[in-house]
Amino acid sequence: MKVKDRTTTRATRRARRAIAWLASMACLLALIPGTAKADNPIVQNIYTADPAPMVHNGRVYLYTGHDEDGSTYFTMREWRVYSSADMVNWTDHGSPMNLATFAWADANAWAGQVVPRNGKFYWYVPVRQRSNGQMVIGVGVADSPTGPFRDALGRPLVGNNEIDPHAFIDDDGQAYLYWGNPGLWYVKLNPDMISFSGSATRIPLTTAGFGIRNGNASRPTLYEEGPWVFKRNGLYYNVFAAECCSEFIAYSTATGPTGPWTYRGTIMPRQGASFTNHAGVIDFQGGSYFFYHNGALPGGGGYTRSVAVEKFSYTSNGLFPTITMTNTGAPQVGTLNPYVRQEAETIAWGSGIETEASTEGGMNVGWIENGDYIKVKGVAFGAGATAFSARVASATSGGRIEVRLDSANGPTVGTCTVGGTGGWQTWSTTTCAVSGATGTHDLYLRFAGGSGNLFNINWWQFSGTGGSAANLLTNGDVENGTTGWGVHGSGTLARNTTVAHGGSGSLSITGRTGAWNGPSQDVTARLTNGKSYTTNVWVRAQSGTPSAKATLSLTANGTTNYLQLTPAVGVNVNGWTLLTGSTTVSWSGTLTSAAFYVETAEGTDSLLVDDASFQ
Repeated sequence: MKVKDRTTTRATRRARRAIAWLASMACLLALIPGTAKADNPIVQNIYTADPAPMVHNGRVYLYTGHDEDGSTYFTMREWRVYSSADMVNWTDHGSPMNLATFAWADANAWAGQVVPRNGKFYWYVPVRQRSNGQMVIGVGVADSPTGPFRDALGRPLVGNNEIDPHAFIDDDGQAYLYWGNPGLWYVKLNPDMISFSGSATRIPLTTAGFGIRNGNASRPTLYEEGPWVFKRNGLYYNVFAAECCSEFIAYSTATGPTGPWTYRGTIMPRQGASFTNHAGVIDFQGGSYFFYHNGALPGGGGYTRSVAVEKFSYTSNGLFPTITMTNTGAPQVGTLNPYVRQEAETIAWGSGIETEASTEGGMNVGWIENGDYIKVKGVAFGAGATAFSARVASATSGGRIEVRLDSANGPTVGTCTVGGTGGWQTWSTTTCAVSGATGTHDLYLRFAGGSGNLFNINWWQFSGTGGSAANLLTNGDVENGTTGWGVHGSGTLARNTTVAHGGSGSLSITGRTGAWNGPSQDVTARLTNGKSYTTNVWVRAQSGTPSAKATLSLTANGTTNYLQLTPAVGVNVNGWTLLTGSTTVSWSGTLTSAAFYVETAEGTDSLLVDDASFQ
């Protein structure tokens, strides 16, 4: 792991603290004193650009570029991933792909997009080919939406010195890859998603299809770059950046995936302090969302951009409304459960902090100084929390975590002391009493102490009466043997008293004959249609780190659907891997059967399971 110099980044950190402070102050002027509501831009600790959202297993994954600080050009060396189950609290998954992923490329980690297929995730990106200096399209591939991604081909997929790839899979299974500036091109991807049939085809840029650009004979239409193609209610949409510079977002529609296109007008007018814009559009949990970038953060501009999102509704005839940038962002979908482990890098708004890779897996929040804070929105404490725990590390003397409600200066419901642990990645858990945390509030973790860097924080979790009845699993801590557990498929359950993640034992399953076999519980009578749930399961496999996942099977009206609950693998500690994820369950008709179970992506290894929760 690359360790960042904690002494040479202070000027950068001060600038970032100013960014968050100024944005919060702008919001405060318009709202109730002491309550900050701003949730745009989505990321405040680095500059992000070119959003590419993807919905997968009840979660939104957001793939972005990264504008380097102080850029005076599109200086971009890596791509980033964020995810959210509620559209406001975004988990930072770091950078699972960068220029070094492609040994044949040397610059320009520009606007890309990810599409899932065949149980894998394909990331199409434009990069500069070292051998000829031309822009081409490379493909990264991963087994998880959060990576790590590897070069799928060892060479470009396609290239003609144009940029901004976007992949779309039609209802008939045919996949298309679109890209282009100044042209608009496509190829028909083969089912393997890393080859194509025929040759690149240029889509005619007619004024009827893409609008009229005035005063530019060489580019008579509004189309500029960044195509985003999707299908809704039988109609194909092509959303694109129009008429540089500065750009606005426009769109066209068609009855087929390659046209002919009909220009429909402006979605987002010119605004936002960046001379470029780049859109991504998704539907999620019954709502429609429009992602874009601007220069909203102080120090921001055309080369230092930030990704934001707005919720919108289509008109009755399926057209886009006019969408205006705000600092409010999208409303929250549901609430956040504080009684399960939450990653510290799951943030609605952060002031002064940065993130880095953690030795315990995933990311942690670091470079914490006195007065910095993290906001987590819409935290449902229910009947009340009685304690707060956090995983912390400090190479100095530490500091304090002030647990506050509703603002960084709001009521303090608990204070945890963080001592020195002997290193920035030497982890320990601190716990303190909490009083007065009931109902639903925005949570602020405000950090206090002396000068300089105080400590890092990896995760946090509350306990108390508000969360005592939340776990839908019987005997989730496996302290009562195999009680409550059955087998999905084949296998033999037993109590293992030799190896445990917590407590005195774990749940063992041997004799699995298929990857889908595993420990299971019937949760049919415990589910609420449309409710969000968070899963945490510790797993250990016979052969080492498992490719395990928690799954929910839902049978309604004679049809069974499978919902993967833990799309991302979390931390690995002492041979135990934490599988964690959040999702919303839904079904039509009458639910007749629902089973929660742990399986593997492949293989039939014996498994140990411990400290499982589905809340």
